[in-house]
Amino acid sequence: MNLVIVESPTKAKTIARFLGKKYKIESSFGHVRDLPKSTIGVDMENDFKPKYVIPDKARKNLNKLKELAKKADQIILATDEDREGEAIAWHLQEALKIPKDKSGRIVFHEITKSAIFEALENPRKIDMKMVDAQQARRVLDRLVGYELSPFLWKKVARGLSAGRVQSVALRLIVEREKEIKAFKPDEYWTIDANLLKQTDNKKTIKAKLNKIAGKTVQKLGIADKKQADKITKDLENAKYIVDDVQKKQTKKNPPKPFTTSTLQQTANRWLGFSAKQTMMIAQQLYEGLDLGGDSGGLITYMRTDSLNLSNKFLTDAKDYLNSALGKEYALTAARKFKTKSKGAQEAHEAIRPTEANRDPESLKNKLNNNQYRLYKLIWQRTIAGQMPEALLDATTIDIDAKDTDYQFRSTGQVLRFDGYLKIYPEKSKELELPAVDNNEELKLKKLDTEQHFTKPPARYSDAGLVKELEKHGIGRPSTYAPTIATVIARNYVNRDDNKKLFPTDISFVVIDLLSNHFQKIVDFQFTAQMETDLDEIADGKIKWQPVIKNFYKPFHKNLEEKYNSLKKEDIMPEEKSNEKCDKCDAPMIIKTGRYGKFLACSAFPDCKNIKGMDKDGAAKEKSEDVKKLEEKYKDEKCDKCGSDMAIKNGRFGPFLACTSYPKCKNIKSIKENSGSTGVKCPTCGKGEIVQKRSKRGTFYACDQYPDCKTALWGKPTGEKCPDCEALLIETKDGVKCSAKGCGYTK
Repeated sequence: MNLVIVESPTKAKTIARFLGKKYKIESSFGHVRDLPKSTIGVDMENDFKPKYVIPDKARKNLNKLKELAKKADQIILATDEDREGEAIAWHLQEALKIPKDKSGRIVFHEITKSAIFEALENPRKIDMKMVDAQQARRVLDRLVGYELSPFLWKKVARGLSAGRVQSVALRLIVEREKEIKAFKPDEYWTIDANLLKQTDNKKTIKAKLNKIAGKTVQKLGIADKKQADKITKDLENAKYIVDDVQKKQTKKNPPKPFTTSTLQQTANRWLGFSAKQTMMIAQQLYEGLDLGGDSGGLITYMRTDSLNLSNKFLTDAKDYLNSALGKEYALTAARKFKTKSKGAQEAHEAIRPTEANRDPESLKNKLNNNQYRLYKLIWQRTIAGQMPEALLDATTIDIDAKDTDYQFRSTGQVLRFDGYLKIYPEKSKELELPAVDNNEELKLKKLDTEQHFTKPPARYSDAGLVKELEKHGIGRPSTYAPTIATVIARNYVNRDDNKKLFPTDISFVVIDLLSNHFQKIVDFQFTAQMETDLDEIADGKIKWQPVIKNFYKPFHKNLEEKYNSLKKEDIMPEEKSNEKCDKCDAPMIIKTGRYGKFLACSAFPDCKNIKGMDKDGAAKEKSEDVKKLEEKYKDEKCDKCGSDMAIKNGRFGPFLACTSYPKCKNIKSIKENSGSTGVKCPTCGKGEIVQKRSKRGTFYACDQYPDCKTALWGKPTGEKCPDCEALLIETKDGVKCSAKGCGYTK
């Protein structure tokens, strides 16, 4: 028996469709070893050697893999082809103690039958240079996180964290918000002439004022109404004569195939997906869906910065275009794109469909809506890259206002040949202008003058932030989505109504502190250079330990100095308010905590009264619901120390907390805030399934925890699965069975 180990159960299920009975395919469920959670896990005195442990959640599955490994003739490690995948393979080899003569490492860009069998014929050894690069990143991030986060707890607010790449991303978001707040709009005016041919009153030629006295009018060239009125007065009796007509054919080139960053950007702009959502759906398409037969993955590996496409795919794409659309839509020679991204892995491929002729419509009834939309986008983009350019006829008409200093310009374009736009419908505005001749006189229908104001820079969308990170050379394909997800999960960033990213109050404090006292942590150039160093470690050009040493020693020394020299009140000075404490009548002061600004009694610690505050700095009035809760639980006692319990408002709503805090830290959930579903727990039969919240988001669990540990990642409907009797749950993709591996959908 040959044991094949991958990191994902879905991936294992897909590969199992291709391989016969002599292969046993199992999943490691991600990393089987990691740095410990409770300690830093890095031996600073011994060349930064990582101290790996087996996480509790991985122990049971690892024991299973050990038993299978003992019986296997050959053990094939088939984790992903990037550094993370290489590290998982190495950790498996170490944890399972696999003899080198029984071990093989295989990689593939796509999960298809041909790719898997080709990989099995060409096994290799684990690339320790790639493993070292992953270890270096892990150790580096651990040192920053474990040393800087406690500093933020002490000097700013409890519960804060800092990370190497996340802090730079947060700096970008904070600086953009500062630009928006400091922005002062400038007034400007535009003047358009609506003109008609003398012989045709139907088609209006809209022309913009383009030149004054031979000089092009800049955006802010007409600064106020007075200047705009003068120009319109000068034009009152003008004759409009065509000065020049320019016609030319222009080409619109097809886009390059997707890399990780461009996929995230385009999916965000076109489909409204977050970076995290894009990668989650792409992972599903890559790992494969059961489409019947020996179907495999629908796209190639989705963490890549390469623009390469395999020769087979290029040939298949040409054949598809010839047969489906005709030879005018196929290139005689394949178009190849060159990667400009520094440090790109040219051996990899761009993100593409595994089969060129598998058009999206053939899969529409087999994929959920989001899977279909993302697959369609990837398929369209890749196939369009192997099609001819679109051809447009562009016309420019310059029109003189005779006996004045003013010239107007009208531009239009008409699509002559759609080319790649037939498959990839990029927005291309068409405007056909009436045919005019030089020196032809046009008649004025009306002049439009319009006031405008410059707008502040927009907040970053996921697409904009990924593009900016890539521009600075910060992060790599595998880090963009987790970085954005991390700053949101840690309450540094929220989304506005347009899904744009904006910083919370505490973010300004943290970034100002890091910028003033830990410049390297948020320095674009330094962070980009660190990414380059990691690339060079992966290429075997440098060793990883000196990179860590050169960073850590000055960082640690500076941190120790700042512990002694910085005071919390200097970092977060208290602000005065007009509010009085309703418990002791002392003045209330404004403080900034992890979840924003709040009012606190200045008589602390004698009085510990705190209140929420509105945008104007006034105390928020308690809602009627909170008042009712306070009345209901006014006699509630702490079951640990006997003190009174009080209603507090947390991130997820009201809860009960002991008034003897911090001596007693007892807290209790409130039945009214428990998210009751009315569904009885099928496991213990005693409890009820209620809504819970965690860093990963909302989930549903039995209220008898820890006696019953039933948990669901979707709201239960109350119905049971007809196939396995497990609870049905509501998800974004519809109602489905909550049991792993069942696959029933309603």
